Amino acid sequence: MLVAKATRWLAALSVAVATLGTAVTALAQDKKIKIGVIYDLTGPLAGGGSELQYTGAKIMLDHYAKTGVEGYKIEAVYADAQSKPDIAINEAVRLIEQEKVDMLLGFFSSAQCVPVAARVEQLKKFMWITTCISSSVLADKNFKYVFRPQASGDQFGMMTMDFIAQNAKEKFGKEPKDLRVAIIHEDGAYGVDVAKGNEVGAKKAGFNVVLKEGYSATAPDLSALVTKLKRAKPDVIFHTGYNPDITLFARQAREQGLKFGALVGHGAGYGVYEKLKEGLGADVNYVFNTDPISIWLANQKSMDPKLPPVIKMVGEEFDKIKPGVAIRSAHVGMAASNTYVFLTEVLPRAIKKYGGVDPDALRKAALEVDLPEGGTMLGFGVKFYGEGTPMAGQNERSFPVVIQYIDDKSYVVWPKSQAQREAVLPLPAGTTYSYK
Repeated sequence: MLVAKATRWLAALSVAVATLGTAVTALAQDKKIKIGVIYDLTGPLAGGGSELQYTGAKIMLDHYAKTGVEGYKIEAVYADAQSKPDIAINEAVRLIEQEKVDMLLGFFSSAQCVPVAARVEQLKKFMWITTCISSSVLADKNFKYVFRPQASGDQFGMMTMDFIAQNAKEKFGKEPKDLRVAIIHEDGAYGVDVAKGNEVGAKKAGFNVVLKEGYSATAPDLSALVTKLKRAKPDVIFHTGYNPDITLFARQAREQGLKFGALVGHGAGYGVYEKLKEGLGADVNYVFNTDPISIWLANQKSMDPKLPPVIKMVGEEFDKIKPGVAIRSAHVGMAASNTYVFLTEVLPRAIKKYGGVDPDALRKAALEVDLPEGGTMLGFGVKFYGEGTPMAGQNERSFPVVIQYIDDKSYVVWPKSQAQREAVLPLPAGTTYSYK
């Protein structure tokens, strides 16, 4: 009798323990962060770099979906902004209210970022911007929940002006005050912001600005702009655009016989070499682009030693997705690196120190990130401006670089601390646009 009772008791205990174990396992599985990811997978911005940004972010999110972070499962829910600001806003709200995501990540276009950031802040949700650069996303907004590790647009515009100013005498044989420059840009938040940086940089350098003009990125004809440039006779054209507008401009410039000494681009469409090559052919040679450095060009010797293996992993995964690409776009590494910073610096701290993944825990964790130069795959560090500052939520340690495309390769040419080779300036004689 006693044996039978003992057997029944042990059996009941085993069931109880098994049930408890199942409950604990279920509880552990329920611990997750749901991340809403928004990029443009269709429309003109997809080919302008947004799809590549999506690819970089997804590589990193997929990697951490396998391991989780501090016991939390990573679940990504993707949405297509379709290259339209209103769709981006609608998708952001849908992901928050219907999909019940804990936060939003991504965003390529500044024209989308500006209204979406305001809406997300209003909803008191956490937003991690990997890409869009316009200063107006954050300037004087004093947002609490919106963070951007990416460099801002005015930095892009000022850096390219400094680059040309420092090379004016040696390369063009002219003092900066005698150098004729033109600033052209798409007229959205992105183009306007970079152009403002160009203007500030041009004034500082003392350049002769012979033309400054914006245009719609969806314009079907840019021949009138090309005509104005022909009359203005610039030594250097500073251009901020997406694509196909870059291709349209280059084609009509060729058809109308526009000549100049250098074409300096600022991210977006200029960061997608395959599209540039497709649209410009051999004329892509010697074009400049300004962007955060490609993770495959960054100086790994001055980098945190744990990062080079991650760069290798991202490259291998990208090659599986898009084999045979001549130059791995900086866009891919940019999104991968900025996503990695969130997954390795912000998220673990929010969970361990602040008890979870709610917006306030993520915000507090983000404000404590303190990475020195070399602390990211993009070479720069991370420290966010806090509340009450003009650029609250912006990474104060980010910076872009200037690269030049030469013979299907990209080389960092500025600043000197990162340069891999001397810039070729002005365009060599015999090339399509050369005024030599």
